Amino acid sequence: MPVLCNSARTYASTSTSSGLHRGPAEGKPPTAVVLLNMGGPSTVSEVNFFLTNLFSDKDLIPLPFQSFIAPWIAKRRTPKIEKQYEDIGGGSPILRYTREQGRLMCQLLDEMSPATAPHKPYVAFRYANPLTSQTLEEMKADGVQRAIAFTQYPQYSCSTTGSSLNELYRKASRGEGGKIKWSVIDRWAMHGGLVDAFTNLIIKSLSKFPVHRRSKAVILFSAHSLPMSVVNRGDPYIMEVATTVGSVMQRLASVDGFENPYRLVWQSQVGPSAWMGQQTSEAIKGLARLGDEEEKRVAQISQQSKKELAELASVGYKDVVLVPIAFTSDHIETLYELDLEYVQEGKELGMTVERAESLNTSPFFIRALADLVTDHLKRTEVDGASPVSTQMMLRCPGCKNPTCGEQKRWFAGWGN
Repeated sequence: MPVLCNSARTYASTSTSSGLHRGPAEGKPPTAVVLLNMGGPSTVSEVNFFLTNLFSDKDLIPLPFQSFIAPWIAKRRTPKIEKQYEDIGGGSPILRYTREQGRLMCQLLDEMSPATAPHKPYVAFRYANPLTSQTLEEMKADGVQRAIAFTQYPQYSCSTTGSSLNELYRKASRGEGGKIKWSVIDRWAMHGGLVDAFTNLIIKSLSKFPVHRRSKAVILFSAHSLPMSVVNRGDPYIMEVATTVGSVMQRLASVDGFENPYRLVWQSQVGPSAWMGQQTSEAIKGLARLGDEEEKRVAQISQQSKKELAELASVGYKDVVLVPIAFTSDHIETLYELDLEYVQEGKELGMTVERAESLNTSPFFIRALADLVTDHLKRTEVDGASPVSTQMMLRCPGCKNPTCGEQKRWFAGWGN
């Protein structure tokens, strides 16, 4: 099987020989790269804290009497979610992976962008420690004067990146963190390095199938779903996830002619309201059903025709590669929902389901992060440059959240 190797070679050749990230030069504060994500409980005991913060977020889940209802919902869901975290080893690895991603990224940045070195990664989670306020306190202690808010959601949604930026605006605009010049990397759904990273991991998964079945395996790109109420107000997330999928499939075709059948499906629906579908679980069940129907049809054909039909079939309904296309590291949605629920469900239905590895510390992905920040620094350090993208400044047509508009204007003014 072919693999993409240019980014990996570049990564290896530009990494520091010691493997250690250089600390701030004496007298010069670091350029801060703040990695924004939802986070996750590192231990089972933190689950209730995480859920309470999550259900308290009006940008994500607007509820009546939220300050009273959110803790109640969190308490009811805590035992079930605690069990899930126990099943994946006792906590989420997202903090460990995010810190390592940031460390490796900044190793490259110090060499790729010496004018803005030293660079230091910071992690700001929305619902788990370290929360935004903790991170801003650390940045103030380090004397940070220049910072990049770098979302770790490649595809923008008001409920994810938007919520994290709103929280950062609320805290930083009140003086937390001190006086900092801010800019934002708010989306990167079609970035070439991201596409290469996903492509390489999919190729690795496809290589596990016998050669004659490899090109027929169905690739299911699974992304976290959104309530239709969010989609219908004009949130760009669905469109941007689809652009990532399309870019990856184009890259696969360019590598060695991979033109596997594929679908974009959605996971993690919560509650009875309408969410974006088809749900990943239903897609797996549907493929199993179609595979059974195909097998019954073939069983009615002569032995010679069966062989010919098998060779000509363009879809292997019961061979599936499951790709977490909107996640940058392993956490509960991949380790529990994909691995322990959907992969197992497929096996019970007689399918062969391979889950593509998450990006985690893939050299392709680390290089993509460094390239994104380097390009952003080059663009924003030019006189008259904007600290935000044009697309970030466009509010959803149905947006009625005043904080969203305030946040965008604040970041557009470099955080002033």
